[in-house]
Amino acid sequence: MKLYIKYMVSLRCKIVVQQELERLGIKNSVVDLGTVELLDNISSEQKQALKENLFKTGLEILDDKKNILIEKIKNVVIEMIHYSDALPQENFSDYVSEKLGYDYTYLANTFSEVKGMTLQHFIIINKVEKVKELLLYDELNLTEISYKLNYSSVAHLSNQFKKITGLSPSFYKQLKQKRLGNLEDL
Repeated sequence: MKLYIKYMVSLRCKIVVQQELERLGIKNSVVDLGTVELLDNISSEQKQALKENLFKTGLEILDDKKNILIEKIKNVVIEMIHYSDALPQENFSDYVSEKLGYDYTYLANTFSEVKGMTLQHFIIINKVEKVKELLLYDELNLTEISYKLNYSSVAHLSNQFKKITGLSPSFYKQLKQKRLGNLEDL
């Protein structure tokens, strides 16, 4: 039996779900971002208890097929951008389509219908979040970051970053460093 869980987007979320399954005595085989593969079917009482307990932690078991698909799309994008060492060299739309086994147009239309934003915009938002993270680590320069995230150029990365955050990447980095410096002075 497979369960789909909304808002399960980090390793911490996986740990919370794993602990809740153990607490309820539910055996599972795989807890992954957005999904739990159970060894056995669970009773409706167990499912309801799991649903209520996860809801208290901000997670939600999904039953609706469209919402399940949206969570799968979000998890593929998040995993691709935030948790893989290298982004796929192919087009993101081809990658998402191939990973989920659906036509990209169908995925994009469904995503837009349910989330009220385009799938492409969701991908851009996540890439910008990854850029922010990499800027703060200060291990890569902007050219290396643009290459790592498959931007065609530093200018393209900077334009998307500014469109989403309202700041240039270098100004964002200066602001964060200044804030961190002020915290160290305390």
